[in-house]
Amino acid sequence: MNRNNQEDTIVALATAEGKSAIAVIRISGAKAVEIVQKVFTNKKLSQARTHSLLYGTIKENSEVIDEVVISVFKAPNSFTREDVVEISCHGSLYIIKKIIHILISYGCRYAEAGEFTKRAFLNGRFDLTQAEAVADLISAESDIAHKIALNQMRDGFMKDIMQLRKTLIHFASMIELELDFSEEDVQFANRNELRTLIETIITAIKPLIKGFDQGNIIKNGIQTVIIGIPNAGKSTLLNAIINEEKAIVSPIPGTTRDLIEETIHIDGIMFRFIDTAGLRESADTIESMGIEKTKKKMQEASLILYIFDLVQERTERILEVVQELTNEKKKFIPIGNKVDECSPQIVELLKENTDFVFISALKKQGLEHIKEKMKEKMQIETIQSGKYIFTNSRHYEKFTRSLLSLQQVLTALDEKHTSDILAFHLKDALSLLGEVSGEITNEEVLRNIFSSFCIGK
Repeated sequence: MNRNNQEDTIVALATAEGKSAIAVIRISGAKAVEIVQKVFTNKKLSQARTHSLLYGTIKENSEVIDEVVISVFKAPNSFTREDVVEISCHGSLYIIKKIIHILISYGCRYAEAGEFTKRAFLNGRFDLTQAEAVADLISAESDIAHKIALNQMRDGFMKDIMQLRKTLIHFASMIELELDFSEEDVQFANRNELRTLIETIITAIKPLIKGFDQGNIIKNGIQTVIIGIPNAGKSTLLNAIINEEKAIVSPIPGTTRDLIEETIHIDGIMFRFIDTAGLRESADTIESMGIEKTKKKMQEASLILYIFDLVQERTERILEVVQELTNEKKKFIPIGNKVDECSPQIVELLKENTDFVFISALKKQGLEHIKEKMKEKMQIETIQSGKYIFTNSRHYEKFTRSLLSLQQVLTALDEKHTSDILAFHLKDALSLLGEVSGEITNEEVLRNIFSSFCIGK
């Protein structure tokens, strides 16, 4: 966004599009109060205190468009740190479009995607990671995702790292200064202190990189695939867990031919359940396609619920499948279904595998045990702490590359490399860390980041 665009006064619908009881239209910029005053019939908005509400009407010439409530936020005490006016009107699509059209005719410009949050970042309200957390907060689909996004938006995880980065800038400048005196072989930067600082930053970054996988789990949900032979009880189990008749249950083998998906939340974590076609050899073309999808989902899944029919399947075969999954190092839970109908000797034999869960999907017995095992397998208690978790792939890429640069600085120190080599790696690390927080950025990067936001945010 160029300078002239940033000086524009922008307008957009801040609430979801579509017919509703109430809609909120947001205006931000130096002329926000002036422009709205031209169509608002109440007292002068310029005299209103910040964070105040005013009732009145919106008019075009002498025609009343709607009765509204105006919220006034004076700079710098607003989300964007500019003057912001929000118009709460009735949610008629005609009214919304009419008001926005009138405001544009008086000098507003329609906002780009994420432009309000972008202005908040450019005006120093928060760093780039906090700005990105706004989008995560809006799209949060679980309790934990909501908490992590909210914490990141309020406090950020970059605060301590950026303080360390400022100290590192000092060392980098001292080493750059050494280059001006290269012929005199002097050192202005204490190498031992530099090493300690680099190791401190690495210690701060490593848990963030390690926690990225958990962050993705929180953001996108844990993809959980229900696998088994036809009529093992997969669809019955899905229906029992979600407490809804989502999947068709039939004694006819091969009923489920396509993937059926549903989500539930366990202790604030979202699990995306996928019921699949039963695994078997089939001459039916459509069923075979479903089985291929099942195999693909097995490879993609974060967690597999492998359900065995304790009445129909041989114990030896069950143990073989469990061993195969163990060898593949997949996270899976072996589930023995129809425990109320099978031989007790089979249960005793399979109990040697402590992960085995025995249920009756039809009678909804053992479901809580499955949920406990799911929490255990996915380490939900660790995830819930949220201490070293972020969910943004851009952050992951920058942190991973900056870690490599910092480790190269340590190698250069160990091998007593010259100041120019140290300066090169330090400059690279500083740049990458600065790109995470937005201290170093460019218009293309910002456009890419904020283009994924809602128009009114």
